[in-house]
Amino acid sequence: MSASPTSLSAGLRRSSFYAGMKMLPRAEREAMFAIYGFCRAVDDIADDVHRPRPDRAAELEAWRHDVAALYNGGDPGQAAELADPVARFGLRHEDLLAVIDGMAMDVAGDIRWPPMSELELYCDRVACAVGRLSVRVFGMEEELGVALAHHLGHALQLTNILRDIDEDAAIGRVYLPHDALIAAGVPISVPEAVVTDPRIDAACRIVAAKARDHHRAAAALLASRPKGHLIAPRLMSAAYAPLLDRMERTGWAPPRTRLSTNKVALLFTALRLWLTR
Repeated sequence: MSASPTSLSAGLRRSSFYAGMKMLPRAEREAMFAIYGFCRAVDDIADDVHRPRPDRAAELEAWRHDVAALYNGGDPGQAAELADPVARFGLRHEDLLAVIDGMAMDVAGDIRWPPMSELELYCDRVACAVGRLSVRVFGMEEELGVALAHHLGHALQLTNILRDIDEDAAIGRVYLPHDALIAAGVPISVPEAVVTDPRIDAACRIVAAKARDHHRAAAALLASRPKGHLIAPRLMSAAYAPLLDRMERTGWAPPRTRLSTNKVALLFTALRLWLTR
């Protein structure tokens, strides 16, 4: 069962970027809340590992059906809250489907040490597609918006993967790419053994270097001051690049302590961005 509106609202308020979304004009803010609600709902389905995979796959398929109905003039069902953002901001059908496709990858089987091409596809679906939806709401020019969604999406998702190694392994997932693990000398066996191998630090630093390149590219795009309401992506960049810095300083050798963004610092950053927009 997907999350209720109450739990979605509470989840959003706990997120790092609530302040950035609240600063958007009303129409843009409500569109972003609708996109967040959709993403949270399908993500909750994918991550409910205590339920049978066929049941979760059926729920994702129901979302796929309702999103298609939204674009085809039918009853959008649970996708009804997306109707106004789709009409107002031209959200693309293929980007909403890509998000569902990304969640379906987690439902089909636990992702473990994928080839880099598969990891990049996963990042594109669960993160960059969300970015492509968002930049249309933010009012960015098409080419710059797609580029920002690509780089910031990969930067955020790879940083999340590096932060959540132990939590992911606890549910049978290891998103670190096969090539990085082999290059670091980590034997491929079972998730627990892989993530507790001290050589995993070297594998993580390979992934961190890729994340760093995407963070730099996203920061450069934002520094060019493209048009649009860009407080939210600026806040994301300002939150996650320092988080990656902290993880690189701490390292990933077990035992690890999960690091998180500094919410007080984020509020001050949000205020600064609002004052200097």
